[in-house]
Amino acid sequence: MNIYVSNLSFNVQDEDLKEFFAPYGEVTSAKVIVDKMTNQSRGFGFVEMSDDEASKKAIAELDQASVEGRTIRVMEAKPKEDRPARNSGGYQGNNGGGGYKKRF
Repeated sequence: MNIYVSNLSFNVQDEDLKEFFAPYGEVTSAKVIVDKMTNQSRGFGFVEMSDDEASKKAIAELDQASVEGRTIRVMEAKPKEDRPARNSGGYQGNNGGGGYKKRF
């Protein structure tokens, strides 16, 4: 089962996340999501456990737990849904620039 964990301290690393769930069963992967530009934690991550019963127990017991002074949220991860194409938005006016005219 894939588990979503949010409101993590920015100090939490993959190994820490794995250790939080290890007492409940075999953790097959634990990944804190990081910003691609800064390589800083984004405050959430995903844990995969091999046993669904262990996963459910971990979710029940760790949701709302305090970790490094923060109340974490733990829930079953939902599959990423296909999102509708975004409207480009923005101003689609007169194709003109900024309104500055050079005078000679």
